Amino acid sequence: MSPLARILALPVHAYRLLLSPWMGHGCRYQPTCSSYALEALERHGAVKGGWLAGKRLLSCHPWGGHGYDPVPGADPDHDAAHRCAHAHDAKDTPDA
Repeated sequence: MSPLARILALPVHAYRLLLSPWMGHGCRYQPTCSSYALEALERHGAVKGGWLAGKRLLSCHPWGGHGYDPVPGADPDHDAAHRCAHAHDAKDTPDA
């Protein structure tokens, strides 16, 4: 991770240590926004990773997205298998 990416990761680590235990487990996305931010910074560096993390955080609201949303550039075989599993889970649940 670049030095600038490490600096940008500090607030994420602080959030995980100080605020996350009080917030509960209600994340709309998988992986969680903090995991996504750290992975994006690790994989893409400070500029693109920071932009991806910010974009993800801005979509985390009641009218935003939800579900499986991996960091772009992840292992395509793992992503395809994970998306397929979620698609089957959705089919197995009856409509309410």
